[in-house]
Amino acid sequence: MLFAVMLTTAAGNTAMQSVMPSIGTSLGVDDVWISLAYSWSALLWVVCAPIWAERSDRRGRKAMMALGLSGFIISMGLCGLALWFGLIGVLSGTAALIAFAVARSLYGGFGSAAPPAVQAYVASRTPRSERTQALSLIASSFGLGTVIGPALAPLMVLPLVGLTGPFIIFALIGLATLAALRLRLPNDEPQFAARGSAYDAPYAGGSTSTGQGEEDDDDGEEPVEPHKLRWFEPRLRPWVTVGLLGGHAQAMVLGISGFLVLDRLGLRDTPAEGAGPVGLVLMSGAIATLLAQWGLIPRLDLGPRAATLSGIAIAAVGVAFLGVAGDLHAIALAYAIASLGFGLFRPGSTAGTSLAVTRAEQGQASGVTASVAGASFIYAPALGVWLYGHSDWLGFGLIVALCAIVFAYGWTALQADSKLTRDRR
Repeated sequence: MLFAVMLTTAAGNTAMQSVMPSIGTSLGVDDVWISLAYSWSALLWVVCAPIWAERSDRRGRKAMMALGLSGFIISMGLCGLALWFGLIGVLSGTAALIAFAVARSLYGGFGSAAPPAVQAYVASRTPRSERTQALSLIASSFGLGTVIGPALAPLMVLPLVGLTGPFIIFALIGLATLAALRLRLPNDEPQFAARGSAYDAPYAGGSTSTGQGEEDDDDGEEPVEPHKLRWFEPRLRPWVTVGLLGGHAQAMVLGISGFLVLDRLGLRDTPAEGAGPVGLVLMSGAIATLLAQWGLIPRLDLGPRAATLSGIAIAAVGVAFLGVAGDLHAIALAYAIASLGFGLFRPGSTAGTSLAVTRAEQGQASGVTASVAGASFIYAPALGVWLYGHSDWLGFGLIVALCAIVFAYGWTALQADSKLTRDRR
């Protein structure tokens, strides 16, 4: 069920990404505004993910997963409706995009409850030496979704709803997943109470509950004074820094890729024909991501530091190749190499964040991870598209530079795997 939750949301989101460049072109909206339409949702994700993660410590992971799926379903349905009104002429292109951004914010506000709950569920039930592999397996469900979404998106462009077909169909798939989650996943009691103060809302003036007593972790971890985890506290700072910078690089690649395909294949005048090639490129990248998460990480027994550094180096090579790729085969291959690198990088940085804190702090750690991932999508995709619109080399040059900075900083700042993954008994 955990796998299905992540799979559904990933497939729906990447199916949407497959058709959005074509929808934007059909609406007559500039590329950069299509990218900016996601910004408000990403900002809400950054704010809300830690709140839902903390609540999952107290109210159970299943409830937060159900809340996240509900946000996904409602958001996808309303986004599809808004864009359909724009495509048939009921709304102007600008009005349709504004309505899309508002509907998409529901995913940022409520959909952000699911991934931290899934991560915390897994992290609280695995020993330290197996944490990277376990989180990589869950991440691979997201990766599998990114294969399925672009593969199915062109088939979901239906006569009546047109390019908005994937939105409607994945909203219905989300409903089926939510029903299965409610019926099949047992009600869970959190293994560890949340430490520190819990707040009912981000604007609350004071705590509504006091810190819970210390509990013994089954890994024999060193006790840590109860407090609310912050992004840049010493234990998390290196992992948050590499996750934030590397996440910006990945977000820029995702933002540019669809428009790159339309431009280099000459499909701007026939945007409806772009869904297939864009989906093929995204699918090739998703398969490479699965290769990293299902094959390389467990087969090579990569720890967080090794996965993070090797991944960001491979990603830089793929991005440089993408900058000069001229046909569909070359674009798909370059995007696959970059995705292979990010497929190593993301689980590595996620596992590093998890291992940097105690087992009782996993809910908060998963909230930090989710909010860092969301922060990467506030402005980075729009910035990448804007730079790409001025010069290919400006866009891709900045991405490669970010990868180089992450590698250099991570080489000196990230803790050695031999120490980080050692079970403490």
